[in-house]
Amino acid sequence: MKLVSVNVSLAVDVEYNNKLVSTGIFKKPIHTDVLVSPQGLTNDQQADLKNHGGEHKAVYAFSANHYDYWRESLDRPELAFGQFGENLTISNLDEATLCIGDQIQIGDCVLEITQPRVPCFKLGIALEMKEMPKLFVQHGATGIYFRVLQAGTINTNSEIKLVYQHPKQLSIYSLFNAYFDKNFIGSTAVMALAAEIPQLSNEWREKVLVRT
Repeated sequence: MKLVSVNVSLAVDVEYNNKLVSTGIFKKPIHTDVLVSPQGLTNDQQADLKNHGGEHKAVYAFSANHYDYWRESLDRPELAFGQFGENLTISNLDEATLCIGDQIQIGDCVLEITQPRVPCFKLGIALEMKEMPKLFVQHGATGIYFRVLQAGTINTNSEIKLVYQHPKQLSIYSLFNAYFDKNFIGSTAVMALAAEIPQLSNEWREKVLVRT
């Protein structure tokens, strides 16, 4: 894994369905050191704190590898890092191998995986496509939310290391698809396993308990 872009934005108001909506999804790359704390990245905002940000979603990372798929699928070769609202664009960030409770270290900052991303309508705003949240769910490459275990300063030269693997080994990919894909084999067992992992975010704990 390699950190290829660090992206932040302040909240702005945009027009959506004839209403003003506040959003922090328009992340742009920065090229300086940035402090990552339990509240998130410095100079970054989430407008809707009920559904974004907070302890379990302090940092959102998305794989740089996914951009090739979306650039081709949407015929949008100009898509730039940060377009999916991620704070960190990381090469080879693999939802199929990274698991709830795993920890990565970026520089002197330590992050713990808490949940997959469930897109809201604001992803459609960012990409100017109302159907984008549905397409995102169908593709199943969600990116990863983290809580901050150890604050620290990072930049695009920071080394990334996987420093802890949770013994339950429930991947982000398996959890997301077990919940959203009706044809996923073994979904009940995945939900039961997820409920046993204390590092799982409160939002997803509520989801899986309904299924167990």
